[in-house]
Amino acid sequence: MKSRLLTTTILVLVVVGLLAISAPSYAQSALNKLGRGIVNTFTGWLEVPKGVVDESKANNVFTGLTVGTIKGLGLGLVRTGAGIYEALTFPFPIPEGYEPIVKPEFVYSGE
Repeated sequence: MKSRLLTTTILVLVVVGLLAISAPSYAQSALNKLGRGIVNTFTGWLEVPKGVVDESKANNVFTGLTVGTIKGLGLGLVRTGAGIYEALTFPFPIPEGYEPIVKPEFVYSGE
């Protein structure tokens, strides 16, 4: 009896998984928004070292350590907040078409 229950459970999970993969674009976009939200929530802090490096390359190391840190902190808070917002509102197409709130989509995406 346990074997039959296990087999049925596995079969149901496989069918649900296949249906999730072939879901309409609405579900795929919502899932992309959820994934983007989760990633940005937990990686928003990476804006700080990125800000330091970017500002150091543009100017000098001292400016990178001061101005870059401040810019990175600000961008990190924005990205983390946007990530939380996107993770909480992923089922809704806000903004239209599930567009990302912060660009680039992820911290180290191409700019």
